[in-house]
Amino acid sequence: MSFKFPDSFLWGGATAANQIEGSHLRDGKGLSTSDVCPYGAFGEIVPRQAGDFNIKDLAIDFYHRYPEDIALFAEMGFTCLRLSIAWSRIFPNGDDAEPNEAGLTYYDKIFAELDKHGIQPLVTLSHYEMPLNLAEKYHGWASRDVIGFFEKYARVVFERYGHAVKLWLTFNEINVTLHEPFTGSGLPRDCDEQTRYQAIHHQLVASAKAVKACHEMIPDAKIGNMILGAIQYPFTCNPDDVMHTLTQNREWLMFGDVQARGYYPSYMTRKFKELGVEINITEDDREALKETIDFVSFSYYMSGCASADPNEQAKTEGNMLNMVANPYLKASEWGWQIDPVGLRYLLNFLYDRYQLPLFVVENGFGAKDVVNESGEIVDDYRIDYLNDHLFQLGEAIQDGVEVMGYTSWGPIDLVSASTAQLAKRYGYIYVDRNDDNQGTLDRIRKKSFYWYQSIIESQGEKLTPPKA
Repeated sequence: MSFKFPDSFLWGGATAANQIEGSHLRDGKGLSTSDVCPYGAFGEIVPRQAGDFNIKDLAIDFYHRYPEDIALFAEMGFTCLRLSIAWSRIFPNGDDAEPNEAGLTYYDKIFAELDKHGIQPLVTLSHYEMPLNLAEKYHGWASRDVIGFFEKYARVVFERYGHAVKLWLTFNEINVTLHEPFTGSGLPRDCDEQTRYQAIHHQLVASAKAVKACHEMIPDAKIGNMILGAIQYPFTCNPDDVMHTLTQNREWLMFGDVQARGYYPSYMTRKFKELGVEINITEDDREALKETIDFVSFSYYMSGCASADPNEQAKTEGNMLNMVANPYLKASEWGWQIDPVGLRYLLNFLYDRYQLPLFVVENGFGAKDVVNESGEIVDDYRIDYLNDHLFQLGEAIQDGVEVMGYTSWGPIDLVSASTAQLAKRYGYIYVDRNDDNQGTLDRIRKKSFYWYQSIIESQGEKLTPPKA
């Protein structure tokens, strides 16, 4: 590839506190919604009992091993690390009068370590978790009270870390409440559409209030949204399929439309009417929503198809989605269809729509890695996946799309959000821990570690055209 990525392009990886940190109750941390989902986002919600244990309670012990892990990221050449702050480390119950100083101090150390290695943090305020007390006492984001609790939390961390963090995101994959209401909003999984969309509205208002606070408190920072990039193609050129696809894509585009434009799109008027939903939107809400994001960030793992035919049986699932399978694409061993060109398409699609800078903050390949007799992990399948996606990202930049950076998902093996497995590995760095909680937690560089190192060092020039 003769093309070099822009000098300002940020290279790195993406993580989430509840999937790497462990120490789920250490130093005053409260329980989060993630802590009661020991089997993953779709698994059973299990109240905590004294002495019980689940895989996320230790995760990969980043809480204690962060200096070693950040040094490995620096060795690869990272200029950016996406990470999240665990809201329940700062406000253990969510509605506490004062923040937890031990939690604030922990992230002071994280940001100092990143600064030491010249790595810029990209911080998500809420990544698939919220204080459990807010879900139990206030019915999660269904309560308007939670807007105030979130804004208070945001202002505390902006005040504390504004000198160190200049890139922020509000909610991870904010559209996930459509698919997993407890993980997304702390709602019961059987909640009705009225409750679901009112909670989503409260989140959108809270996000806008955090954006305003960031603009006021850290004027040299940028703050964006984060959506699950669930792009769908028409299964056929039948106009019914094309129209159905437009409707399906609008389900997740609505979130970006509100956050980037500052108001609800007109197509949602019909959507709410058909659902029998009446959102309580105050004049203060409308005013708050006018504070718009600086950039659009998104995850991209796979595309899918949409069909107006309800009898279309060939389904594919991945990242909490259920779509019609694309017969032209291969899939991972977890059934996630692989579509590098879809990333270029999505980048162009979103840039045409919003004319805002874009940031690919999640993209990666989950697989069952094997340590060979020589102690090595030869993950050529991951290299192929990432190479082909980054190649298409480069094509999008040449198309004229403004892309701020790329943080691949799980630069170090971590606990899967959807299944709470360690066997589903994404990292350039292998962690010796298994689903049975056995292992030394030792870190091992995979073949992809050195590959990504070379890609960053060459500013993308060593990417190769996809194989035929």
